[in-house]
Amino acid sequence: MTLLTEIVETSAAVGAIAGRTDKIERLAACLRRLEPAEAAIGVAFLSSQLRQRQIGVGYASIRDLPTAAATPTLTLAAVDSAFETVGQLAGRDSQAERRRQLLRLFERATGAEQEFLVRLLVGELRQGALEGVMYDALARAMGVPLAEVRRAVMVRGDLGAVAEAGLRDGADGLRTFHLQVGQPLQPMLAQSAVSLAQALERTSPAAIEWKLDGARVQIHVDGQDVRVFTRSLDDITSRVPELVDMALALPVGSVVLDGEALALRADGRPLPFQVSASRLGTRLDVERLRAALPLTPFVFDILHLDGEDLVDRSAAERHAILAAIVPERWRAPRLVTSEVAQAEDFLGDALARGHEGVVVKALGSTYEAGRRGAGWIKVKPVHTLDLVILAAEWGHGRRHGWLSNLHLGARDAATGGFVMLGKTFKGLTDAMLTWQTARLLELESRRDNWTVYVRPELVVEIAFDGVQRSPRYPGGVTLRFARVLHYREDKRPADADTLDAVRAFGPD
Repeated sequence: MTLLTEIVETSAAVGAIAGRTDKIERLAACLRRLEPAEAAIGVAFLSSQLRQRQIGVGYASIRDLPTAAATPTLTLAAVDSAFETVGQLAGRDSQAERRRQLLRLFERATGAEQEFLVRLLVGELRQGALEGVMYDALARAMGVPLAEVRRAVMVRGDLGAVAEAGLRDGADGLRTFHLQVGQPLQPMLAQSAVSLAQALERTSPAAIEWKLDGARVQIHVDGQDVRVFTRSLDDITSRVPELVDMALALPVGSVVLDGEALALRADGRPLPFQVSASRLGTRLDVERLRAALPLTPFVFDILHLDGEDLVDRSAAERHAILAAIVPERWRAPRLVTSEVAQAEDFLGDALARGHEGVVVKALGSTYEAGRRGAGWIKVKPVHTLDLVILAAEWGHGRRHGWLSNLHLGARDAATGGFVMLGKTFKGLTDAMLTWQTARLLELESRRDNWTVYVRPELVVEIAFDGVQRSPRYPGGVTLRFARVLHYREDKRPADADTLDAVRAFGPD
């Protein structure tokens, strides 16, 4: 059985390696040493994820850690089993019991293992093993072509299951995977462009579709059996009866559809993302919620129909098939054009209706499950705010020795102080990391094991996609997908945006 320390040491090494080829070889060497039954756990940890995705643990559950063990004894299986147990806790006193269970686990971990597990649990493990790197590493560890790994992951939708089969049986294990109705695929994702003109330079003519700020759903129909899955492949069928009714109304025997589900106002404008997300996350009183907060489907792709897989068909062919079976009222609005002016009018209409932007889709593109394929390009306005840095956390892996994760604050006009909105480590180049580390250390007021707290004097311009409610932060809101654009040394803290200015972006 593999010890956790193997993964910890590999993670640290991979995080410190700059070259992609060397990262892949180090990961592949570790993967080869795993037992097939451990593959899903190892791949998840090395991808900065839990196999269970979420187990209800935050900072509060893992503060004040016990004394670390002197020698490594924890196995991968033992850690995964502990996370599984913690994730299943519910009801009264479950938070306290989670903490007790986690402390028992951390008592068995060395100092390096404790640090790794903390960052893994709170989503701050940065080791450079992105999905594409992991695919390459798995292919090398299995001794199979990369295309075989990608195909298997596309149709199975579970990298861990593919890793287990491939490490056990090689290429033969990977070839056992086929698209199965009722078994979700990883969704295709979009690349980004700063403008429609830039997007249409890459592909023209193209289909332009609304970019919807709802919950991604994948709908599987097999006769009278309907299954609905989220972007993270969780089964939410029982929570979305209106989507089930829509699926059963279609003239098909079997089908797999890709789209979004949104909660809309009476005037057709979307409610904030959190409203749609909370509706899909609620298991109780579903019929009451359906009446009070109905979901509307916006289907935009079809992956399978009546026994035939369509993922290798062109986007134009897939949409023609989709339009023949899904009524317009359930499809995402769409325009095919090569004219920038027409596309901009379409974008303006989408924004005026309260949507995020548009997605530009190459008519000849195939469906690249689980990838940011070049065939889809999202275009949406970028919001920016001038905020003040309140603290920064020491980086991990390749960012070791730099202050990386920034605590962002907005100005409280009433008190003159600053209110924390959240954190970000995105958008930072090596040059920025070097500069900000030196500058923030000059502003240091105090520190703990992880964080350097600073005088609120440094202003930074932050780009973000939207604002959402968050009880975690004192202002009650946080920024979605915040990233650093640049520092504004020309601005004083008094020039920073106020909390009221942040709230003006939403949510309603």
